[in-house]
Amino acid sequence: MFIDSHCHLNYAGLVEQQADILARARAAGVSTMLNISTRESEWADIIGVAEREPDVFASVGIHPHEADAHAHVDAAKLVAAAAHPRVVGIGETGLDYYYDHSDRARQQASFRVHIKAARETGLPIIVHTRDAEADTAAILRDEMARGRFTGVIHCFTASDALADIALELGLYISISGIVTFKNAAELRTTAARIPANKLLIETDAPFLAPVPHRGKTGEPAFVADTARFLASLRGVSVEQLAAQTSVNFHALFSKTERH
Repeated sequence: MFIDSHCHLNYAGLVEQQADILARARAAGVSTMLNISTRESEWADIIGVAEREPDVFASVGIHPHEADAHAHVDAAKLVAAAAHPRVVGIGETGLDYYYDHSDRARQQASFRVHIKAARETGLPIIVHTRDAEADTAAILRDEMARGRFTGVIHCFTASDALADIALELGLYISISGIVTFKNAAELRTTAARIPANKLLIETDAPFLAPVPHRGKTGEPAFVADTARFLASLRGVSVEQLAAQTSVNFHALFSKTERH
């Protein structure tokens, strides 16, 4: 049974057919899905899905793209929202200098607010980083020195160097369907060597549909395709990879084990 550690079930492309999406995921062997929030206005709906569906959990957070519009979201607001029994993670948060949809200083401040909330709740942060490796690493190191927290670099596409820093800090690394893309040779090298006990898999649906679904709307069922590819890359059976990444998911998102 596979776990999709990062999807957006309430995004356009999935929300209109959510029941069918969930049915296909279950038929593909997906036992658990983590439905990720990116802005405050989504929190209620995302938590609502987790309340209705026993195999779906929720996160609360502000994507770096949305940092400018969410200066009012402080650690206390995140901590309060995370008290809900179906909320198991903080994020997604982080830095995105590729699009720069929000001011970089504002993104950095928001990232630190999320880490503070993660530290206070004991829940893991879900980190997005794009074209911002140096600042991501610096903030993670600085904040870890202030007090430990857990988390995952989601949809990992960064360098070996950032992978090593994340692992050194005790963070997990999640691999998406990008690993199946033709131009992802460097990522495949990294994905092959991530320690088995620090590896997660995800779809980031509705984005990044893996081969053989390129060009389609991504959905949680496709995590099985990424898992098969990754298992082959790492020289293990898909059953082994599914079991290990499921153990890892519940170890990181430990609040899921109370359900």
